[in-house]
Amino acid sequence: MAKAEPSARAILRIVTIVVLAAIALYLVYLLRKPIGWVAMATFIAIALSGPVNRLNRHMRRGLAIAIVYGALVLTPVALGALLVPPLVTQGTELVEDVPQYSRDVTKFVQENKRLRELDQKYDITGELQKQAASLPGRIGDAAKILGDLGLGLVNSIFALVNILILSIFIVSRGRQWTDGLISLRPEHERERLRRILDETGRAVAGYVQGALTIALIAGTQTFVVLTILGVPFAGPLAVVAGLFSLIPLIGATIAAILIGIVTLFTHFPTATIIWAIWAVVYQQIENNVVQPQVQRRTVQVQPFIVLVAVLFGSTLLGVVGALVAIPLAATIQIAVQEWWDWRREQRHATIVSPDEEPTPDDDGPTIVVPAT
Repeated sequence: MAKAEPSARAILRIVTIVVLAAIALYLVYLLRKPIGWVAMATFIAIALSGPVNRLNRHMRRGLAIAIVYGALVLTPVALGALLVPPLVTQGTELVEDVPQYSRDVTKFVQENKRLRELDQKYDITGELQKQAASLPGRIGDAAKILGDLGLGLVNSIFALVNILILSIFIVSRGRQWTDGLISLRPEHERERLRRILDETGRAVAGYVQGALTIALIAGTQTFVVLTILGVPFAGPLAVVAGLFSLIPLIGATIAAILIGIVTLFTHFPTATIIWAIWAVVYQQIENNVVQPQVQRRTVQVQPFIVLVAVLFGSTLLGVVGALVAIPLAATIQIAVQEWWDWRREQRHATIVSPDEEPTPDDDGPTIVVPAT
C-alpha cells in the first residue's frame, strides 16, 4: 500500500510555522536588551515587594514605594562617597610612589639568594624598574581609558534608570496584572496559580536576604583580617568585598585579587602571603559551605541544585546569569512540585472517583444473626 503524500496545505502549514518561529527568535534577538531589562526589573520588583507591602500596612503604597526605592538608590551613592575619595587619594599616591616600591622590591630580591639567582637569570627587577620609570608618562593613556569607562558608566546608568522605572511600575501594578491574567484561567486552576506566584515571590525575597547575609559575612571577615594585618582602609575594602560577594562563585575571587594588590604596597610580603592563603581558604568555604547552606535555608533549594544552577547560569549569561540562577531554580522547583501534586491528584481522582456510590460488598461481608 503506497504511503499517502502530504497535502499542499499541510506543507504550507509546516513552512508557515517554521517561518513564524524564525521571525519570533529573530525579534527576541533584536530585543534582547529591553527583554533583559524587563527580566531584571521583574526580579527587583519581586525582591522589593516584601518591604513595600510591609510599609503599605502603615502608609499609602505610593509613599512606601518612594521610601524603599529611595533607600535603594541612596545606598550605592553613600557607598560611592565612602569609597571614591580614599581610592582617588591612594591611586595618586600609588603612582607617585611606584618607583620607591620598585626599589623596595629590588632590595628584597637582592637579600634573598634564590630570588637573586632568578633575577640574574631573567632580569626581573630591571624590567620592573623600567616599567615603574615609564608609569608617570602614561597618564594620558590612563585618561583615555577613564574616558571609555566614563562612557560605559553613562550607558550603565541609563540602563539602570530604565530598569528602576520598569520595576516601579511592576511593584505598583504587578498584583493587578497577575490577578487579571489568572482570572482568564478556569476557576479550579486559579488557586494553584496564585500559590505558585506567592511561593515564587517568597523564594526571590529569600534569595535577596541570603545574598545580603553572605555579603555581611564576607565584609566582616575581610575587615577583621585586614585590621589584624594592619592594611589601611580596611573599612572601604571590606565594603568592596561584601559587594563583590553578591556575585556567586567569582565575586570572592575578584575581591580577593583587588585587596591582594593593595597589600602589595603595605607590609609586603607578609600581608600579601597571609591574605592570599586566607582568601583561597575563605573562597572555598563560601562557595561550598556558606552560600549553599544559606540559600538552602532562605530559598529552600538544595545545596547541590544551588551550585549547578549558578554554574549553568554563569556559563550562559555571565554575571547576570549567576545572579538570577538561584531564584530561577527555586521558581522551577516550585512549578515542578505543583505540577507533580496536580498529576498525583488527577491520578487519584481517576482511580477512585468521588462520585462512585459504595456497594454493599465494599462494607465487608454481611453477617446474618439468627433469631433466638
